[in-house]
Amino acid sequence: MGIGTAIGRTLTFYAVLLLLLRIMGKREIAALSPFDLVVTIMIAELAALPMENPDITLLDALVPILTLTLAEIVVSYVTLKSETVRLLLTGTPSIIIRGGEIIESEMRRVRYNLSDLMLQLRLKGVSNIADVEVAILETNGELSVIPKSQRRPLVPADLDVKTDYEGLPLVLVVDGVVNKSNLRQASLDDQWLTARLQERGIESVEEVLLASLDTVGRLFVQRKNRPRRKERADIL
Repeated sequence: MGIGTAIGRTLTFYAVLLLLLRIMGKREIAALSPFDLVVTIMIAELAALPMENPDITLLDALVPILTLTLAEIVVSYVTLKSETVRLLLTGTPSIIIRGGEIIESEMRRVRYNLSDLMLQLRLKGVSNIADVEVAILETNGELSVIPKSQRRPLVPADLDVKTDYEGLPLVLVVDGVVNKSNLRQASLDDQWLTARLQERGIESVEEVLLASLDTVGRLFVQRKNRPRRKERADIL
């Protein structure tokens, strides 16, 4: 197999796999169910074989990959409609800690050791098991931790304090490129942006690494190749 053919086959499978994974849906690796993980591994193996072996035709290689993708889509649809199938394929969450006490029998059943438990608690910012009301081992292997009410951080609602609405900021410039859609969404234009940048001593948008506008009109701007510093706010 020549170099050109090898490159062509590799790029073909690369494009096909990207398309199929996009069709299969958006999921993080940590959020994959056992079935999803098995399908992903099998598809990767099936794609690697024809790239290494020129005797396998593209059609022979694509048929099993497309079959697995179709099976994944069908099973995903069935699990949306059937709780029985969903429980069969993904299992059920397990309560590991309740009321500040470890449930040893459940840990043995799911083969979850104390070292992993302490690691996950530290990652959640919990240092004392006695502070945990409930800890649940989810079906994707993540540990959900609900602290006791006395150990939870205060929020404005606890003090009956009203707060202003805070939404997602609009990114106006990324690496010197203006996001025209977000600029229009904020009912602003290029002239407004240019004027705000000039007030900060920036003559060209290409000098901007990031510019974003929050929901109360504060504009954040950071230049390229500049040390990080606190930028003053510009109120609309």
